[in-house]
Amino acid sequence: MTQVPGEETVSQSQRPSTDLQAFITGLPKAELHVHHVGSASPRIVSALAARHPDSKVPSDPEALAEFFTFTDFAHFIQVYLSVVDLIRTPEDVRLLTYEIARDMARQNVRYAELTLTPFSSTRRGIDARGFMEAIEDARKSAEAEFGTVLRWCFDIPGEAGLESAEETARLATDDALRPEGLVSFGLGGPEVGVPRPQFKPYFDRARAAGLRSVPHAGETTGPETVWDALTHLGAERIGHGTSAAQDPKLLAHLAEHGIPLEVCPTSNIATRAVRTLEEHPLKQFVDAGVTVTINSDDPPMFSTDLNTEYAVAARLLGLDERGVAELAKNAVRASFLDEAGKTRIAAEIDTYTRNWPTAG
Repeated sequence: MTQVPGEETVSQSQRPSTDLQAFITGLPKAELHVHHVGSASPRIVSALAARHPDSKVPSDPEALAEFFTFTDFAHFIQVYLSVVDLIRTPEDVRLLTYEIARDMARQNVRYAELTLTPFSSTRRGIDARGFMEAIEDARKSAEAEFGTVLRWCFDIPGEAGLESAEETARLATDDALRPEGLVSFGLGGPEVGVPRPQFKPYFDRARAAGLRSVPHAGETTGPETVWDALTHLGAERIGHGTSAAQDPKLLAHLAEHGIPLEVCPTSNIATRAVRTLEEHPLKQFVDAGVTVTINSDDPPMFSTDLNTEYAVAARLLGLDERGVAELAKNAVRASFLDEAGKTRIAAEIDTYTRNWPTAG
């Protein structure tokens, strides 16, 4: 898909060495901040469009490439919602989820916490039980066939108001509906005009039901939004958190309490949360002792993938193979995977690194 105007891509001169790029490509990885619909590659979108010929989205690859040539960020949102409209049945949900796992497996993603917004589906008429069964069937099939373990974060679309929060909390805490793979509860959408404290009752319910708190905060607003997420929503990880760099006390708090940031560099440029990659606060976070994980957010929408994001991070942080491997292990440690699963993937990363010719 074509980048959003104003988005900075990684130029040839900015890319890591061929050896480091090859190391990143083969490295076992975990991803903690990646969206369900936002992960629909052109291949998947084409398949969904073919199912729904009345859609505005073309199924022909050439026409689809033109359709995804964004003119501005508002157009990106329009295109994104057009893709959302392609997901009309549980079968569509299952196809999308399973094929996302296939794409992840090709990047050696061993574990991912995929952010789903069930309210977007249920309000369009998809039966809640059918939605849950579809994602679970896809999860189990993907793990058996690709070896990629998926877990879910149910995400409140903040712009849809408290109605969406109530519905998302209900779906996440109803024992008769809650899917086995659900591990966390999030909050996305625009931050401006959508204060975090109003969502406290819904996060309280989710946390009481055993779900972990992972709201977006501080992406397009100041560090006060991150503080609100910590204070009112009990955040255990912060989605993006780019503006935390503006507040030394906040950085110290995140470091002291081991609260990781889910950093998505290319996305931050595309949304104009950060002007250029050179100005990205990733290194500032690391220098302050904050745990960072590297993620792709809405990868095809921003012409990126997880391997590309690791390459960007390696350049910004000046990492060699061992440094990149430690960055990958950050995501494993910060994940909500069980301890046995964490140990297994961390050991796989260590073995891979130890056997890499230039990392020994």
